[in-house]
Amino acid sequence: MKSVDPKRISKSGPLDTAVLVLDDTNMLALAAAVDPMRAANRRAGRILFRWRFATVSGKPARLTAGLDVPGPALATFEKVDLVLVCASFRTSIQTTHALGATLRRLASKGAIIAGIDGGPWVLARAGLLDGHAATVHWEDLEDFSTRHEKIDVRPDRVVVSGPFLTAAGAAPALEMMLGLVEELYGGALARDVGNAFLYDPPPAQPQSRRATVEIARRDPIVARALQLMETTMGDPLPVRDIARTLGLSVRRLEVRFQVAIRQSPAKAYMSMRMAEAMRLAKDTPQTAAAIAMAVGFSSQASFARAFKQAYGAPLREVRSRFE
Repeated sequence: MKSVDPKRISKSGPLDTAVLVLDDTNMLALAAAVDPMRAANRRAGRILFRWRFATVSGKPARLTAGLDVPGPALATFEKVDLVLVCASFRTSIQTTHALGATLRRLASKGAIIAGIDGGPWVLARAGLLDGHAATVHWEDLEDFSTRHEKIDVRPDRVVVSGPFLTAAGAAPALEMMLGLVEELYGGALARDVGNAFLYDPPPAQPQSRRATVEIARRDPIVARALQLMETTMGDPLPVRDIARTLGLSVRRLEVRFQVAIRQSPAKAYMSMRMAEAMRLAKDTPQTAAAIAMAVGFSSQASFARAFKQAYGAPLREVRSRFE
């Protein structure tokens, strides 16, 4: 990962870090941001990072897991070296004008600012990412890009652009922090910190709806086929075309799928499309017709049958469970 210019935050003492926690933050994303700093201090045998938790209002932030994180309002911080903005859900109503002003003030005083999981939304609404590259969780990429046309939105797991870092989720947050440790304190320490978590960084690649790293180790051809399926859900390819693209016969591709993931290519493709349909049903107000088109069904009746077969109930009933 290309990281920030270490000269920007070069100093002899510990890196003064503010960890801003918004309500409804995913606890794993918060841990991925904070625990690498603890591990770096321990492995280095000295204090490299010193962090303080902060919230938007000064009241404790409630994580999705039900735990409260206390801290003063970020507005009370005069100057810090690094701000980790940890957020997941309901970011729009929490990113107040006052919070945006505070983040811009800290950035103007030289702070590196990182948005984690839903954090890129906070940075974008504060106007910090205009003219910069950034990423966000794959579920939000299209919406984020549409709403923020001045941002170079990329599907990467981690993006560094000037003094701003964005990580698309919990695992990318860990990768971002390891990259920061490496840039500031060297690769040996970064590897020690990664080893402390038994973490094996994936090869550089864009985000994926499926965890394809382990599949790629078993069979890179199957991983490539899954990535191709993922990018064509709205206009599904015949399995024979996928096999031809990969230089295989249909039968050979089917055998490799059975060995690697114990599914046929057709079933894997349909499962992927149905999982995306479920996500859209739960997380967006899109109509059933729009969802059907998004996952490659020209017939709403065919989509309705496929959805009910996959989840045991019509889309309307499933959606009502999450309202």
